[in-house]
Amino acid sequence: MEKKKACKEIPITELEGLRIGNAQDDEARTGVTVLLFEKGAKVGADISGGGPASRETPLTSSITADNPVNAIVLSGGSAFGLAAGDGVMRYLEERGIGYDTGYVKVPLVCQSCIYDLGIGRSDVRPDGAMGYAACVDAEKNCPRSGSVGAGIGATVGKLYGMERAMKAGIGIHAVSVGTLKMAAIVVVNALGDIYDPGNGQKIAGLRGADGQGFADTCEELYQLSQRTDLFRSNTTIGAVVTNGVFSKAEMNKIASMTRNAYARCIRPVGTMADGDTIYAASTGEVEADINMAGTLAADVMACAIQKAFA
Repeated sequence: MEKKKACKEIPITELEGLRIGNAQDDEARTGVTVLLFEKGAKVGADISGGGPASRETPLTSSITADNPVNAIVLSGGSAFGLAAGDGVMRYLEERGIGYDTGYVKVPLVCQSCIYDLGIGRSDVRPDGAMGYAACVDAEKNCPRSGSVGAGIGATVGKLYGMERAMKAGIGIHAVSVGTLKMAAIVVVNALGDIYDPGNGQKIAGLRGADGQGFADTCEELYQLSQRTDLFRSNTTIGAVVTNGVFSKAEMNKIASMTRNAYARCIRPVGTMADGDTIYAASTGEVEADINMAGTLAADVMACAIQKAFA
């Protein structure tokens, strides 16, 4: 008799205390995805790439104050896109959400950006208005995978630039194991190729020189005889969110364990031409083993990466 699987796929909207919204410029091919935490979240992070564009990531450090984070922002625009966080802060401040300093409540907002300036228009980037619009969209809480929000300008397989790259997007996946819930949201914008870890098949990446089929980015990289200035338009950014109760230090460990999904699905990954970042957020009170939660987070993230190409 076949044993029943422990994991059950669920809509990400079943995760308590989380709302997700998107906004984008379809012509410029850039956008914003925001994760709003209604009651705050314990947040850790893992940064493995060499060129991250980020805002307030020190809030995730185990040695900084243990204050709840109010939002995580994923956006396009490279470092220019960090301006989108201003609109998220404005939205939260208008609703009285933030850390109470005694004089004003300061919203705590972490953000990471992908480089999408090589597709669409390079002179149009996410700004405060787009960040605010993503928050308004989060009120509907109807997230979806594909070419939307921060994923609208995402591409993969860019060793030789955009000419041989392929379109990617944002992926979302969520599961439950008993009362524990785990969700992943990821914007796949990698230098490398994308694989299905279940069967080892390549699903996206560097196209052949003739535009037909795939080339192997790792093999191409190995054949470079000298130091090369790689096409630096890559960053896979994402977050896992759980209703498990963990400390900030434990969330940092879960974020680092989630990185295993990047290694399973993206080759090469974490290069100096990438800015790969993963946030891990705890919004609930379900007791769970950290080893199980970190292992589950990596599996859920791997599924989310596949859905960026669905």
